[in-house]
Amino acid sequence: MDLTPYRTFIHELARESGEFIKPLFGQAGLAVERKDDQSPVTAADRGAEELLRARIAQRFPAHGIIGEEHGSDRPDAEWVWVLDPIDGTKSFITGVPLWGTLIALTHQGQPVLGCIHQPILDQLMIGDGQTTTLNGQAVRVRPCPKLSEATLLFSDTFTPPAHPSCQPFDDLRRHVRLARTWGDCYGYLLLASGRADVMMDPIMNPWDIAALVPIVRGAGGVITDWNGGPAYPASSTIAAGSAELHRQVRAALA
Repeated sequence: MDLTPYRTFIHELARESGEFIKPLFGQAGLAVERKDDQSPVTAADRGAEELLRARIAQRFPAHGIIGEEHGSDRPDAEWVWVLDPIDGTKSFITGVPLWGTLIALTHQGQPVLGCIHQPILDQLMIGDGQTTTLNGQAVRVRPCPKLSEATLLFSDTFTPPAHPSCQPFDDLRRHVRLARTWGDCYGYLLLASGRADVMMDPIMNPWDIAALVPIVRGAGGVITDWNGGPAYPASSTIAAGSAELHRQVRAALA
Protein backbone atom coordinates (compact mmCIF):
# COMPACT_ATOMS: atom_id res chain seq x y z
CA MET A 1 0.00 0.00 0.00
CA ASP A 2 1.54 3.28 -1.13
CA LEU A 3 0.68 5.97 1.40
CA THR A 4 2.93 8.64 -0.11
CA PRO A 5 0.10 10.85 -1.46
CA TYR A 6 -1.67 10.72 1.91
CA ARG A 7 1.53 11.45 3.82
CA THR A 8 2.07 14.56 1.69
CA PHE A 9 -1.53 15.59 2.27
CA ILE A 10 -1.21 15.17 6.04
CA HIS A 11 1.71 17.60 5.93
CA GLU A 12 -0.56 20.10 4.18
CA LEU A 13 -3.41 19.56 6.62
CA ALA A 14 -1.12 19.99 9.62
CA ARG A 15 0.41 23.19 8.25
CA GLU A 16 -2.91 24.80 7.34
CA SER A 17 -4.69 23.86 10.57
CA GLY A 18 -1.66 25.03 12.56
CA GLU A 19 -1.74 28.40 10.83
CA PHE A 20 -5.41 28.72 11.79
CA ILE A 21 -4.92 27.69 15.43
CA LYS A 22 -1.70 29.53 16.33
CA PRO A 23 -3.15 33.07 16.49
CA LEU A 24 -5.89 31.83 18.83
CA PHE A 25 -3.52 30.21 21.33
CA GLY A 26 -3.17 32.42 24.38
CA GLN A 27 -5.62 34.93 22.97
CA ALA A 28 -7.21 36.99 25.72
CA GLY A 29 -10.97 36.70 25.71
CA LEU A 30 -11.18 33.47 23.68
CA ALA A 31 -14.62 32.12 24.56
CA VAL A 32 -14.73 28.68 26.15
CA GLU A 33 -17.97 26.69 25.99
CA ARG A 34 -18.85 23.43 27.72
CA LYS A 35 -20.11 20.46 25.74
CA ASP A 36 -22.63 17.94 27.07
CA ASP A 37 -19.83 15.89 28.64
CA GLN A 38 -18.51 19.08 30.30
CA SER A 39 -15.33 19.08 28.22
CA PRO A 40 -14.30 22.52 26.93
CA VAL A 41 -14.48 23.63 23.31
CA THR A 42 -13.45 26.86 21.57
CA ALA A 43 -13.62 28.53 18.18
CA ALA A 44 -10.15 27.11 17.56
CA ASP A 45 -11.41 23.52 17.90
CA ARG A 46 -14.45 24.04 15.72
CA GLY A 47 -12.82 26.25 13.12
CA ALA A 48 -9.80 23.99 12.67
CA GLU A 49 -11.99 20.95 12.14
CA GLU A 50 -14.14 22.81 9.62
CA LEU A 51 -10.98 23.72 7.72
CA LEU A 52 -9.70 20.13 7.76
CA ARG A 53 -13.02 18.69 6.66
CA ALA A 54 -13.29 21.14 3.77
CA ARG A 55 -9.77 20.34 2.54
CA ILE A 56 -10.40 16.57 2.74
CA ALA A 57 -13.73 16.82 0.92
CA GLN A 58 -12.05 18.84 -1.82
CA ARG A 59 -9.07 16.47 -2.29
CA PHE A 60 -10.67 13.09 -1.56
CA PRO A 61 -14.45 13.44 -1.98
CA ALA A 62 -15.07 9.68 -1.71
CA HIS A 63 -13.40 9.43 1.68
CA GLY A 64 -15.30 9.41 4.96
CA ILE A 65 -14.63 11.70 7.94
CA ILE A 66 -15.03 11.24 11.69
CA GLY A 67 -14.43 14.35 13.77
CA GLU A 68 -14.78 15.23 17.43
CA GLU A 69 -16.60 18.50 16.88
CA HIS A 70 -18.72 17.95 13.76
CA GLY A 71 -19.62 14.28 13.75
CA SER A 72 -19.32 11.61 11.08
CA ASP A 73 -19.73 11.60 7.32
CA ARG A 74 -19.60 8.17 5.63
CA PRO A 75 -17.76 6.48 8.53
CA ASP A 76 -18.07 3.11 6.76
CA ALA A 77 -16.13 4.23 3.68
CA GLU A 78 -13.01 2.30 2.64
CA TRP A 79 -10.84 5.31 3.56
CA VAL A 80 -11.82 7.46 6.55
CA TRP A 81 -10.07 10.48 8.06
CA VAL A 82 -10.34 10.77 11.86
CA LEU A 83 -9.84 14.25 13.30
CA ASP A 84 -9.25 15.80 16.68
CA PRO A 85 -8.47 19.45 15.93
CA ILE A 86 -7.15 20.19 19.43
CA ASP A 87 -6.42 17.19 21.60
CA GLY A 88 -5.78 18.71 25.01
CA THR A 89 -8.17 21.66 24.92
CA LYS A 90 -7.77 22.11 28.70
CA SER A 91 -4.07 22.80 28.15
CA PHE A 92 -4.86 24.99 25.14
CA ILE A 93 -7.21 27.29 27.03
CA THR A 94 -4.70 27.54 29.89
CA GLY A 95 -1.83 28.62 27.64
CA VAL A 96 0.11 25.36 28.08
CA PRO A 97 1.53 23.95 24.80
CA LEU A 98 0.98 20.27 25.72
CA TRP A 99 -1.76 19.80 23.14
CA GLY A 100 -1.82 18.97 19.47
CA THR A 101 -3.85 18.34 16.34
CA LEU A 102 -4.49 14.67 15.64
CA ILE A 103 -5.11 13.57 12.05
CA ALA A 104 -5.47 9.90 11.14
CA LEU A 105 -6.33 7.93 8.03
CA THR A 106 -7.98 4.55 8.37
CA HIS A 107 -8.27 1.89 5.67
CA GLN A 108 -11.06 -0.65 6.03
CA GLY A 109 -11.54 0.37 9.64
CA GLN A 110 -7.93 0.33 10.85
CA PRO A 111 -5.51 3.27 11.23
CA VAL A 112 -2.70 3.20 8.68
CA LEU A 113 -1.35 6.75 8.99
CA GLY A 114 -1.39 9.29 11.79
CA CYS A 115 0.09 12.60 12.84
CA ILE A 116 0.49 14.67 15.97
CA HIS A 117 1.10 18.33 15.21
CA GLN A 118 2.14 20.85 17.87
CA PRO A 119 2.33 24.15 15.95
CA ILE A 120 3.51 26.30 18.87
CA LEU A 121 6.58 24.09 19.40
CA ASP A 122 6.84 23.42 15.64
CA GLN A 123 6.73 19.64 16.06
CA LEU A 124 5.16 17.31 13.51
CA MET A 125 5.19 13.57 14.18
CA ILE A 126 3.96 11.17 11.49
CA GLY A 127 3.73 7.38 11.72
CA ASP A 128 2.56 4.64 9.38
CA GLY A 129 2.95 1.59 11.61
CA GLN A 130 6.38 0.83 10.17
CA THR A 131 8.27 4.06 10.73
CA THR A 132 7.67 7.24 12.70
CA THR A 133 9.32 10.60 12.13
CA LEU A 134 9.53 13.83 14.10
CA ASN A 135 10.10 16.82 11.83
CA GLY A 136 11.33 14.42 9.16
CA GLN A 137 13.80 12.51 11.35
CA ALA A 138 13.14 8.88 12.28
CA VAL A 139 12.44 8.31 15.99
CA ARG A 140 12.21 5.21 18.18
CA VAL A 141 11.01 4.38 21.64
CA ARG A 142 13.83 4.02 24.17
CA PRO A 143 14.81 0.77 25.90
CA CYS A 144 13.43 0.48 29.43
CA PRO A 145 13.27 -3.11 30.69
CA LYS A 146 11.87 -2.46 34.17
CA LEU A 147 8.82 -0.61 35.41
CA SER A 148 10.91 0.68 38.30
CA GLU A 149 13.05 2.61 35.79
CA ALA A 150 10.15 3.97 33.74
CA THR A 151 8.72 7.43 33.21
CA LEU A 152 4.93 7.10 33.31
CA LEU A 153 2.71 9.74 31.72
CA PHE A 154 -1.04 10.26 32.01
CA SER A 155 -3.38 13.13 31.22
CA ASP A 156 -4.70 14.05 34.66
CA THR A 157 -4.79 12.87 38.26
CA PHE A 158 -8.58 12.71 38.52
CA THR A 159 -9.75 10.44 35.70
CA PRO A 160 -7.83 7.22 36.47
CA PRO A 161 -8.85 6.88 40.15
CA ALA A 162 -12.48 7.66 39.30
CA HIS A 163 -12.68 4.98 36.61
CA PRO A 164 -13.87 1.53 37.82
CA SER A 165 -10.98 -0.32 36.13
CA CYS A 166 -8.34 2.03 37.52
CA GLN A 167 -8.35 1.31 41.26
CA PRO A 168 -4.76 -0.07 41.18
CA PHE A 169 -3.54 3.12 39.48
CA ASP A 170 -2.00 4.58 42.65
CA ASP A 171 -0.06 1.35 43.14
CA LEU A 172 1.24 1.60 39.58
CA ARG A 173 2.49 5.15 40.20
CA ARG A 174 4.47 3.92 43.18
CA HIS A 175 6.22 1.31 41.02
CA VAL A 176 7.72 3.75 38.49
CA ARG A 177 10.69 6.07 38.71
CA LEU A 178 8.83 9.19 37.55
CA ALA A 179 5.13 9.94 37.03
CA ARG A 180 4.00 13.14 35.32
CA THR A 181 0.83 14.59 33.78
CA TRP A 182 2.49 15.48 30.46
CA GLY A 183 -0.50 13.92 28.81
CA ASP A 184 -3.04 14.04 26.02
CA CYS A 185 -1.47 13.47 22.62
CA TYR A 186 1.79 15.11 23.68
CA GLY A 187 2.48 12.24 26.04
CA TYR A 188 2.41 9.83 23.09
CA LEU A 189 4.77 12.12 21.18
CA LEU A 190 7.19 11.94 24.11
CA LEU A 191 6.86 8.16 24.25
CA ALA A 192 7.39 7.66 20.52
CA SER A 193 10.41 9.97 20.46
CA GLY A 194 12.15 8.12 23.29
CA ARG A 195 11.62 10.63 26.10
CA ALA A 196 9.10 8.65 28.16
CA ASP A 197 8.28 4.97 28.59
CA VAL A 198 4.56 4.54 29.30
CA MET A 199 1.54 6.64 28.39
CA MET A 200 -1.97 5.65 29.35
CA ASP A 201 -5.54 6.92 29.27
CA PRO A 202 -8.55 5.10 30.77
CA ILE A 203 -11.14 6.91 28.64
CA MET A 204 -10.64 7.36 24.90
CA ASN A 205 -12.71 8.12 21.80
CA PRO A 206 -11.91 7.15 18.19
CA TRP A 207 -10.58 10.63 17.42
CA ASP A 208 -8.32 10.47 20.49
CA ILE A 209 -6.63 7.22 19.55
CA ALA A 210 -6.69 6.64 15.77
CA ALA A 211 -3.58 8.69 14.98
CA LEU A 212 -1.66 7.27 17.93
CA VAL A 213 -1.76 3.64 16.78
CA PRO A 214 0.46 3.94 13.65
CA ILE A 215 2.69 6.47 15.46
CA VAL A 216 3.45 4.27 18.48
CA ARG A 217 3.85 1.12 16.39
CA GLY A 218 5.98 2.89 13.83
CA ALA A 219 8.35 3.91 16.63
CA GLY A 220 8.63 0.31 17.84
CA GLY A 221 6.21 0.63 20.74
CA VAL A 222 3.21 -1.41 21.85
CA ILE A 223 -0.30 0.00 22.12
CA THR A 224 -3.48 -1.76 23.26
CA ASP A 225 -6.54 -1.09 25.35
CA TRP A 226 -6.33 -1.52 29.15
CA ASN A 227 -7.15 -5.23 28.82
CA GLY A 228 -4.48 -5.89 26.21
CA GLY A 229 -7.02 -5.98 23.40
CA PRO A 230 -7.04 -4.20 20.01
CA ALA A 231 -5.96 -0.58 20.14
CA TYR A 232 -8.59 0.64 17.69
CA PRO A 233 -11.37 1.19 18.20
CA ALA A 234 -10.89 1.16 21.95
CA SER A 235 -12.20 3.09 24.92
CA SER A 236 -8.89 3.05 26.81
CA THR A 237 -5.17 2.98 25.98
CA ILE A 238 -1.90 1.69 27.33
CA ALA A 239 1.17 2.50 25.22
CA ALA A 240 4.64 1.35 26.21
CA GLY A 241 8.10 1.22 24.73
CA SER A 242 8.28 -2.58 24.71
CA ALA A 243 6.08 -5.66 25.03
CA GLU A 244 7.77 -6.55 28.34
CA LEU A 245 7.19 -3.11 29.83
CA HIS A 246 3.60 -3.19 28.59
CA ARG A 247 3.16 -6.58 30.30
CA GLN A 248 4.48 -5.15 33.58
CA VAL A 249 2.07 -2.23 33.42
CA ARG A 250 -0.88 -4.54 32.85
CA ALA A 251 0.26 -6.83 35.67
CA ALA A 252 0.47 -3.85 38.04
CA LEU A 253 -3.04 -2.76 37.09
CA ALA A 254 -4.38 -6.29 37.55
